Amino acid sequence: MPIDTDNLALLPRPRSLTRANGAFRLESDRLILLDAPDPQTIRSSAARVQRAFAAGGWTWQIVASKTTPADLIGLTIRVAPHAVRQPQGYRLTIASGGITVVAHDPAGAFYGCCTLAQIVEQAVGVLPCLAIDDWPDFPARGVMLDITRDKVPTMETLCALIEMLAGWKVNQVQLYTEHAFAYRAHPTVWKDASPITGEEILELDSFCRDRHIELVPNQNSFGHFHRWLRHEKYKPLAESPQGFTTGWGPYPFSLCPLDPGSIELLAGLYDELLPHFTSRMLNVGCDETYDLGKGRSAGECERLGTGRVYLDFLLKIHREVTARGHTMMFWGDIIIKYPDLVPSLPKDAVALEWGYEATHPFDEHGKRFASAGVPYYVCPGTSSWNSLAGRTDNALGDLTNAAENGLKHGAIGYLNTDWGDNGHWQ
Repeated sequence: MPIDTDNLALLPRPRSLTRANGAFRLESDRLILLDAPDPQTIRSSAARVQRAFAAGGWTWQIVASKTTPADLIGLTIRVAPHAVRQPQGYRLTIASGGITVVAHDPAGAFYGCCTLAQIVEQAVGVLPCLAIDDWPDFPARGVMLDITRDKVPTMETLCALIEMLAGWKVNQVQLYTEHAFAYRAHPTVWKDASPITGEEILELDSFCRDRHIELVPNQNSFGHFHRWLRHEKYKPLAESPQGFTTGWGPYPFSLCPLDPGSIELLAGLYDELLPHFTSRMLNVGCDETYDLGKGRSAGECERLGTGRVYLDFLLKIHREVTARGHTMMFWGDIIIKYPDLVPSLPKDAVALEWGYEATHPFDEHGKRFASAGVPYYVCPGTSSWNSLAGRTDNALGDLTNAAENGLKHGAIGYLNTDWGDNGHWQ
């Protein structure tokens, strides 16, 4: 007997699942047919299902020839934008005579195969006949992992995590970085940090691409610069060279936005970091600039306003990012405090509206960015940091709040953040 579809655990839950009569029994020596203008674009999709079959003891080969005898084909994976209208969407059909995945694009084909693989893993050789239609609410669905606080994962751990996220149809990953990339010109900063190297990023980027995941470069570029500014070589660039007490210690915390050397340093970092990624985005951070206006920029902040000084430096960073052919992403917590300045944000930058409590005002802030024509993501969190066991109820409330209000105001992405403040203990 096939598994009852009510008992299938499909993550994420598809938009619609219609049960049909009958079942498809798995057996070896069937073929997976790739039907696309460029079969290579869906090869990794077929390979994912092929591995699921192999885990159950069934050997299926992948072919791309349309002259393949129909009676040998057990699964057809087809890209047909006219048949499935939604980008990244797919229709999975399991019938007694065979299985088809029809998708709008190669990404949709991959997601359809991920769903099929989940069914195969649960169905013990007898697949229920059904039809599933699915497509995403958010074009970008990301996870950001903090690799700066307390530990840098091994490549084995990162690849295992990405493999799992790909199966859940996550299509963007960021590794939050303050000092944990091995910049060749700055070994003093990372020498005790077990940093990610350029070679490892190249390998990881390729691993992600095979799973329809965009690995987005991430380098905090304003606040949270204390792991650089605590060193004598970089201290002259600090807003508060004498130190400024935050939850991360009594060190100089933010770059001084008025010092030309700040932008010069960032430009050099971007020049070394970005070529290792195929992504054309860059998350420059710029959150929690606690000491801005309380050190070297105090006079200018008094004259122009702290928000204006912040925005002017953000615009300088934006020019550096766009000059390198990238789209700037930035945390929106500072600029949202100055509603009159939000419309002055560049419309080709992406604001990251973050909040980690279930009551965060995603509704109010999302409306503000949307009204100003600024594209934005909603960025809730796992609530796993500063905690031994995690705050699950809060996390669920936060994730739901972000999703509902992100959809309400047209957010173009959803980035789930997993920070490492005071340790990754789970």
